[in-house]
Amino acid sequence: MSAIGLCLVAFIFGSVVGVLVQRSRFCNTAALRDAMLFKTYRNTKALLVAMMILTIGFTTFITFGEGNPMYFDVGLNTFAGLFIFGVGMVLAGACTVSTWVKTGEGNVGALWALIFTFVGMFLFSLVWSANYWPPAPASMTGEPNLEALQLGYANAATLQEKFGIPAIFFGLIQAGVLYLIYKAILRKEAGQAESHRMAQAKSATAQPAE
Repeated sequence: MSAIGLCLVAFIFGSVVGVLVQRSRFCNTAALRDAMLFKTYRNTKALLVAMMILTIGFTTFITFGEGNPMYFDVGLNTFAGLFIFGVGMVLAGACTVSTWVKTGEGNVGALWALIFTFVGMFLFSLVWSANYWPPAPASMTGEPNLEALQLGYANAATLQEKFGIPAIFFGLIQAGVLYLIYKAILRKEAGQAESHRMAQAKSATAQPAE
C-alpha cells in the first residue's frame, strides 16, 4: 500500500475511533477513578472488555503470527514512567485520548493539558541524550544506570521464547482473571440495584397514607 493509502486508512480509522470515544464518553482515567471514588463501573466494564479482547488478540498474534518471537526492553523505569503518567492523567482529569476529545469539544482545560503534554515531551527530549532515545540496549544491562534513567534489561525474551509455553496460554489466563473481575462488578451492580429498590420500597411504605 502506498504512503497516501496508509495515511487515508489511518485517517478513516482514527476518525471512527474518535467518534466512538466521543459518543461513548469512554476514558481510561474514569474507568479507575469512578470505580474507586463513586462506585460506578460503566467505563470500568468497557475497559475490562477491551483488555480481554486485546489480550487474546495480542497473545494469539505472538503465538501464531508474525510477532513470534518478540523481545522487549523492560525494567523498573517502565513502572516508574507508567506511575508518573498515571498521576498526570488523574491531575488532568482525563486520559490522553479523552484529552484530545475534550479539546475538540472546546474544553479549555483539556487544551492546556494537551499543550503541556507536548511541552513536557519536548523538554524531556532536551535533557535526555539521543543515545538513550529510544533506550539503547547498551544502557539496559540489569545494573542501575542513572545517567540513562534505566534499571532493566534490553531485548528481554517473552515467556513463550524462554520456556516454550505458547503466549496464548498466558493470554487466556489473564483474560480469565479479567472476566472474573467483570463478573464481580456485575454482581456488585446487581446488589446495588437491589439495595436501591428495597430502599425505595421501604420509603414508599413509610409514607403516611392520605
